Amino acid sequence: MTAYDPQNPFARILRGEFPCYKVYEDEHVLAFLDIMPRSSGHTLVIPKAPARNILDITADDYAHVARTAHKIAAASMKAYDADGITVVQANEPAGGQVVFHLHMHVMPRHDGVALLQPASQKEDGKVLEANAAKLIAALK
Repeated sequence: MTAYDPQNPFARILRGEFPCYKVYEDEHVLAFLDIMPRSSGHTLVIPKAPARNILDITADDYAHVARTAHKIAAASMKAYDADGITVVQANEPAGGQVVFHLHMHVMPRHDGVALLQPASQKEDGKVLEANAAKLIAALK
């Protein structure tokens, strides 16, 4: 397995070098909207600990990510009046991982509406701002 790269995009978001549409943060995790969402409200949950994927994260750090994904999923159901939630966590290229900082995708779903293809379209910033506000409100 390749070593963790501290220059990956999510590490750069954590350091404030890249912007994001933050919806939740604590001392262990950051949750923000995917700028190329597969569904409205598609959120990424990442650990603040440097971890390439599930194969090199501590169980405690992974538990913080999972607990936050659980919290985001519940808020997403409310914020987007969703019929369901898809949660995805991929590891290594053969497993579908593209960004090599552990992350969980939390995607609100509606009956009869397919997910968009991964990285198929960049969402407008105003839409992302509005979606972030909806999710932040639902987290309260």
